[in-house]
Amino acid sequence: MELIKNTKIDFIGMRKVTFVISAIIAIIGIIGIIQIARNAANMGIDFSGGTSVQLSFAQPISLEKARAVLAHNNLKEANLQEIKDGNKLLIKVGKTSLAERKVSDTIKELFQKEFAGNTFVVESSTEIGPSIGDKLKKDTLIAVGISLLGIIIYIAWRFDLKFGVGAIIATLHDVLAMIALFYVMNKEINLLFITAVLTIAGYSLTDTVVVFDRIRENLHKNFEETMENLFNRSINEVMPRTVITSLTTFLAAISLYLFGGEVIHDFALALVAGVVIATYSSIFIASPIVAEWEVRKGGARRVIG
Repeated sequence: MELIKNTKIDFIGMRKVTFVISAIIAIIGIIGIIQIARNAANMGIDFSGGTSVQLSFAQPISLEKARAVLAHNNLKEANLQEIKDGNKLLIKVGKTSLAERKVSDTIKELFQKEFAGNTFVVESSTEIGPSIGDKLKKDTLIAVGISLLGIIIYIAWRFDLKFGVGAIIATLHDVLAMIALFYVMNKEINLLFITAVLTIAGYSLTDTVVVFDRIRENLHKNFEETMENLFNRSINEVMPRTVITSLTTFLAAISLYLFGGEVIHDFALALVAGVVIATYSSIFIASPIVAEWEVRKGGARRVIG
Protein backbone atom coordinates (compact mmCIF):
# COMPACT_ATOMS: atom_id res chain seq x y z
CA MET A 1 0.00 0.00 0.00
CA GLU A 2 1.44 3.36 -1.07
CA LEU A 3 -0.23 6.71 -0.47
CA ILE A 4 2.56 8.56 -2.30
CA LYS A 5 4.82 7.37 -5.13
CA ASN A 6 7.97 8.52 -6.90
CA THR A 7 8.63 11.59 -4.76
CA LYS A 8 11.67 13.71 -5.58
CA ILE A 9 11.84 16.04 -2.61
CA ASP A 10 15.16 17.72 -1.81
CA PHE A 11 15.24 16.89 1.91
CA ILE A 12 19.00 17.39 2.24
CA GLY A 13 18.79 20.81 0.59
CA MET A 14 16.44 21.94 3.38
CA ARG A 15 18.88 21.01 6.14
CA LYS A 16 20.02 24.54 6.99
CA VAL A 17 16.45 25.67 7.61
CA THR A 18 15.45 22.53 9.52
CA PHE A 19 18.64 22.67 11.60
CA VAL A 20 17.79 26.22 12.70
CA ILE A 21 14.20 25.26 13.57
CA SER A 22 15.37 22.21 15.50
CA ALA A 23 18.04 24.24 17.32
CA ILE A 24 15.38 26.67 18.56
CA ILE A 25 13.20 23.77 19.73
CA ALA A 26 16.19 22.15 21.44
CA ILE A 27 17.04 25.38 23.29
CA ILE A 28 13.49 25.57 24.63
CA GLY A 29 13.77 21.93 25.66
CA ILE A 30 17.04 22.60 27.49
CA ILE A 31 15.39 25.50 29.31
CA GLY A 32 12.59 23.11 30.24
CA ILE A 33 15.10 20.58 31.63
CA ILE A 34 16.75 23.30 33.72
CA GLN A 35 13.36 24.31 35.10
CA ILE A 36 12.54 20.67 35.82
CA ALA A 37 15.83 20.28 37.71
CA ARG A 38 14.92 23.38 39.74
CA ASN A 39 11.40 22.02 40.36
CA ALA A 40 10.16 25.19 38.66
CA ALA A 41 8.15 23.35 36.02
CA ASN A 42 4.76 21.69 36.47
CA MET A 43 6.10 18.61 38.23
CA GLY A 44 3.81 15.69 38.98
CA ILE A 45 3.72 14.16 42.43
CA ASP A 46 5.80 11.28 41.04
CA PHE A 47 8.82 13.59 41.19
CA SER A 48 7.90 16.33 43.65
CA GLY A 49 6.15 14.19 46.24
CA GLY A 50 2.53 14.54 47.29
CA THR A 51 -0.84 12.83 47.29
CA SER A 52 -3.17 11.63 44.56
CA VAL A 53 -6.78 10.68 45.40
CA GLN A 54 -9.47 9.59 42.96
CA LEU A 55 -13.08 9.77 44.13
CA SER A 56 -16.17 8.38 42.43
CA PHE A 57 -19.42 10.21 43.28
CA ALA A 58 -22.98 9.01 43.03
CA GLN A 59 -24.00 12.30 41.38
CA PRO A 60 -22.18 14.98 39.34
CA ILE A 61 -20.02 17.26 41.47
CA SER A 62 -19.28 20.96 41.09
CA LEU A 63 -15.58 21.40 40.33
CA GLU A 64 -15.64 25.00 41.56
CA LYS A 65 -17.19 24.06 44.89
CA ALA A 66 -14.73 21.20 45.37
CA ARG A 67 -11.82 23.55 44.70
CA ALA A 68 -13.24 26.11 47.15
CA VAL A 69 -13.60 23.47 49.88
CA LEU A 70 -9.96 22.48 49.53
CA ALA A 71 -8.74 26.08 49.33
CA HIS A 72 -10.51 26.97 52.61
CA ASN A 73 -8.70 24.12 54.35
CA ASN A 74 -5.06 24.87 53.48
CA LEU A 75 -5.14 22.86 50.25
CA LYS A 76 -5.50 25.72 47.78
CA GLU A 77 -2.65 24.37 45.64
CA ALA A 78 -4.56 21.17 44.91
CA ASN A 79 -4.89 20.23 41.24
CA LEU A 80 -8.39 18.96 40.39
CA GLN A 81 -9.24 16.98 37.29
CA GLU A 82 -12.85 16.09 36.52
CA ILE A 83 -13.59 12.74 34.88
CA LYS A 84 -17.17 13.05 33.68
CA ASP A 85 -17.46 9.39 32.80
CA GLY A 86 -18.59 8.01 36.14
CA ASN A 87 -18.72 11.35 38.03
CA LYS A 88 -15.12 10.94 39.12
CA LEU A 89 -12.74 13.51 40.52
CA LEU A 90 -8.95 13.20 40.55
CA ILE A 91 -7.24 15.34 43.20
CA LYS A 92 -3.49 15.86 43.25
CA VAL A 93 -1.85 17.72 46.12
CA GLY A 94 1.85 18.52 46.35
CA LYS A 95 3.84 18.75 49.54
CA THR A 96 1.76 20.46 52.23
CA SER A 97 2.02 21.55 55.83
CA LEU A 98 -0.42 18.85 56.91
CA ALA A 99 2.35 16.68 58.28
CA GLU A 100 0.45 15.42 61.28
CA ARG A 101 -1.97 13.33 59.28
CA LYS A 102 -2.49 11.85 55.85
CA VAL A 103 -3.69 14.33 53.24
CA SER A 104 -5.95 11.65 51.77
CA ASP A 105 -7.77 11.28 55.09
CA THR A 106 -8.21 15.04 55.30
CA ILE A 107 -9.68 15.19 51.80
CA LYS A 108 -12.04 12.31 52.54
CA GLU A 109 -13.37 13.94 55.73
CA LEU A 110 -13.79 17.33 54.05
CA PHE A 111 -15.84 15.89 51.19
CA GLN A 112 -17.93 13.73 53.51
CA LYS A 113 -18.83 16.91 55.42
CA GLU A 114 -19.31 19.35 52.53
CA PHE A 115 -20.97 16.89 50.12
CA ALA A 116 -23.03 14.90 52.60
CA GLY A 117 -25.84 14.43 50.08
CA ASN A 118 -23.53 13.09 47.40
CA THR A 119 -21.96 9.83 48.53
CA PHE A 120 -18.62 8.76 47.10
CA VAL A 121 -16.03 6.02 47.26
CA VAL A 122 -12.25 6.34 47.22
CA GLU A 123 -11.15 4.45 44.12
CA SER A 124 -7.43 5.03 44.60
CA SER A 125 -5.11 6.85 46.95
CA THR A 126 -1.36 7.30 46.51
CA GLU A 127 1.09 9.17 48.71
CA ILE A 128 4.70 9.76 47.64
CA GLY A 129 7.25 11.33 49.96
CA PRO A 130 9.73 13.97 48.73
CA SER A 131 12.70 11.61 49.10
CA ILE A 132 11.00 9.00 46.91
CA GLY A 133 10.18 11.69 44.36
CA ASP A 134 13.84 12.76 44.23
CA LYS A 135 14.94 9.16 43.78
CA LEU A 136 12.45 8.65 40.96
CA LYS A 137 13.76 11.78 39.26
CA LYS A 138 17.37 10.55 39.47
CA ASP A 139 16.42 7.05 38.31
CA THR A 140 14.54 8.55 35.37
CA LEU A 141 17.55 10.58 34.24
CA ILE A 142 19.74 7.47 34.50
CA ALA A 143 17.23 5.43 32.48
CA VAL A 144 17.08 8.05 29.72
CA GLY A 145 20.89 8.35 29.68
CA ILE A 146 21.41 4.58 29.42
CA SER A 147 18.81 4.36 26.65
CA LEU A 148 20.52 7.05 24.59
CA LEU A 149 23.94 5.45 25.14
CA GLY A 150 22.57 2.09 24.03
CA ILE A 151 21.20 3.70 20.86
CA ILE A 152 24.52 5.20 19.77
CA ILE A 153 26.41 1.95 20.51
CA TYR A 154 23.89 -0.11 18.52
CA ILE A 155 23.80 2.20 15.50
CA ALA A 156 27.58 2.66 15.48
CA TRP A 157 28.03 -1.14 15.55
CA ARG A 158 25.40 -1.87 12.91
CA PHE A 159 26.29 0.96 10.53
CA ASP A 160 29.11 3.41 11.24
CA LEU A 161 30.06 5.99 13.86
CA LYS A 162 28.64 8.85 11.79
CA PHE A 163 25.31 7.05 11.59
CA GLY A 164 25.39 6.57 15.36
CA VAL A 165 26.01 10.28 15.88
CA GLY A 166 23.15 11.15 13.52
CA ALA A 167 20.79 8.78 15.35
CA ILE A 168 21.69 10.02 18.83
CA ILE A 169 21.31 13.69 17.83
CA ALA A 170 17.92 12.93 16.26
CA THR A 171 16.81 11.04 19.37
CA LEU A 172 18.02 13.82 21.66
CA HIS A 173 16.11 16.25 19.47
CA ASP A 174 12.93 14.20 19.93
CA VAL A 175 13.35 14.12 23.73
CA LEU A 176 14.06 17.86 23.91
CA ALA A 177 11.14 18.65 21.56
CA MET A 178 8.67 16.73 23.72
CA ILE A 179 9.99 18.38 26.88
CA ALA A 180 9.75 21.78 25.16
CA LEU A 181 6.14 21.11 24.17
CA PHE A 182 5.05 20.06 27.66
CA TYR A 183 6.99 22.90 29.29
CA VAL A 184 5.49 25.57 27.01
CA MET A 185 1.98 24.10 27.46
CA ASN A 186 2.58 23.84 31.24
CA LYS A 187 1.62 20.17 31.16
CA GLU A 188 2.44 17.94 34.09
CA ILE A 189 5.80 16.18 33.98
CA ASN A 190 5.28 12.73 35.50
CA LEU A 191 6.25 9.09 35.02
CA LEU A 192 3.64 8.62 32.28
CA PHE A 193 5.27 11.43 30.32
CA ILE A 194 8.70 9.82 30.72
CA THR A 195 7.19 6.53 29.52
CA ALA A 196 5.89 8.31 26.41
CA VAL A 197 9.29 9.93 25.81
CA LEU A 198 11.11 6.58 25.93
CA THR A 199 8.44 5.00 23.72
CA ILE A 200 8.85 7.70 21.09
CA ALA A 201 12.66 7.44 21.32
CA GLY A 202 12.33 3.78 20.36
CA TYR A 203 9.89 4.58 17.57
CA SER A 204 12.20 7.29 16.23
CA LEU A 205 15.13 4.89 16.25
CA THR A 206 13.14 2.29 14.29
CA ASP A 207 12.19 4.83 11.63
CA THR A 208 15.76 6.13 11.44
CA VAL A 209 17.19 2.62 11.02
CA VAL A 210 14.90 2.00 8.02
CA VAL A 211 16.20 5.14 6.31
CA PHE A 212 19.81 4.30 7.20
CA ASP A 213 19.39 0.78 5.79
CA ARG A 214 18.35 2.17 2.41
CA ILE A 215 21.22 4.68 2.44
CA ARG A 216 23.69 1.89 3.17
CA GLU A 217 22.26 -0.23 0.34
CA ASN A 218 22.60 2.63 -2.13
CA LEU A 219 26.13 3.38 -0.97
CA HIS A 220 27.19 -0.05 -2.27
CA LYS A 221 25.51 0.23 -5.66
CA ASN A 222 27.43 0.84 -8.86
CA PHE A 223 26.66 4.36 -10.08
CA GLU A 224 27.89 7.94 -10.09
CA GLU A 225 26.06 10.71 -8.24
CA THR A 226 26.59 13.34 -5.61
CA MET A 227 26.34 12.32 -1.99
CA GLU A 228 23.42 14.72 -1.47
CA ASN A 229 21.50 13.13 -4.35
CA LEU A 230 22.15 9.67 -2.95
CA PHE A 231 20.74 10.62 0.46
CA ASN A 232 17.74 12.36 -1.13
CA ARG A 233 17.02 9.35 -3.34
CA SER A 234 17.28 6.98 -0.37
CA ILE A 235 14.85 9.02 1.75
CA ASN A 236 12.39 9.35 -1.13
CA GLU A 237 12.52 5.61 -1.78
CA VAL A 238 11.41 4.79 1.78
CA MET A 239 8.93 7.67 1.93
CA PRO A 240 5.86 5.47 1.19
CA ARG A 241 6.80 3.13 4.05
CA THR A 242 7.46 6.07 6.38
CA VAL A 243 4.12 7.71 5.58
CA ILE A 244 2.10 4.51 6.10
CA THR A 245 3.89 3.57 9.33
CA SER A 246 3.64 7.06 10.79
CA LEU A 247 0.01 7.48 9.74
CA THR A 248 -1.15 4.19 11.27
CA THR A 249 0.76 4.89 14.49
CA PHE A 250 -0.63 8.43 14.57
CA LEU A 251 -4.21 7.17 14.15
CA ALA A 252 -3.76 4.78 17.07
CA ALA A 253 -2.28 7.56 19.23
CA ILE A 254 -4.98 10.10 18.32
CA SER A 255 -7.68 7.53 19.11
CA LEU A 256 -6.13 7.06 22.55
CA TYR A 257 -6.05 10.84 22.96
CA LEU A 258 -9.69 11.34 21.97
CA PHE A 259 -11.27 8.31 23.64
CA GLY A 260 -8.79 7.11 26.25
CA GLY A 261 -10.14 9.20 29.10
CA GLU A 262 -8.83 12.07 31.21
CA VAL A 263 -6.33 10.06 33.25
CA ILE A 264 -4.12 9.24 30.26
CA HIS A 265 -4.96 12.37 28.28
CA ASP A 266 -1.51 13.96 28.61
CA PHE A 267 0.22 10.62 27.98
CA ALA A 268 -1.72 10.22 24.74
CA LEU A 269 -0.92 13.83 23.79
CA ALA A 270 2.78 13.07 24.20
CA LEU A 271 2.41 10.04 21.92
CA VAL A 272 0.54 12.03 19.26
CA ALA A 273 3.13 14.82 19.24
CA GLY A 274 5.97 12.31 19.53
CA VAL A 275 4.98 10.39 16.38
CA VAL A 276 5.07 13.62 14.36
CA ILE A 277 8.36 14.73 15.93
CA ALA A 278 10.01 11.32 15.44
CA THR A 279 8.99 11.17 11.77
CA TYR A 280 10.34 14.67 11.22
CA SER A 281 13.67 13.93 12.91
CA SER A 282 14.34 10.70 11.01
CA ILE A 283 13.98 12.58 7.71
CA PHE A 284 15.18 16.11 8.45
CA ILE A 285 17.71 15.57 11.26
CA ALA A 286 19.34 12.12 11.30
CA SER A 287 20.03 11.66 7.58
CA PRO A 288 21.03 15.30 6.85
CA ILE A 289 23.57 15.18 9.70
CA VAL A 290 25.23 12.10 8.16
CA ALA A 291 25.09 13.73 4.71
CA GLU A 292 26.68 16.91 6.07
CA TRP A 293 29.41 14.79 7.69
CA GLU A 294 30.16 13.06 4.37
CA VAL A 295 30.22 16.33 2.43
CA ARG A 296 32.53 18.06 4.91
CA LYS A 297 35.05 15.23 4.88
CA GLY A 298 35.29 15.39 1.08
CA GLY A 299 32.69 12.88 -0.02
CA ALA A 300 30.46 15.28 -1.90
CA ARG A 301 30.78 13.21 -5.09
CA ARG A 302 31.15 9.46 -5.26
CA VAL A 303 32.14 7.46 -8.35
CA ILE A 304 31.84 3.65 -8.31
CA GLY A 305 32.38 1.30 -11.18
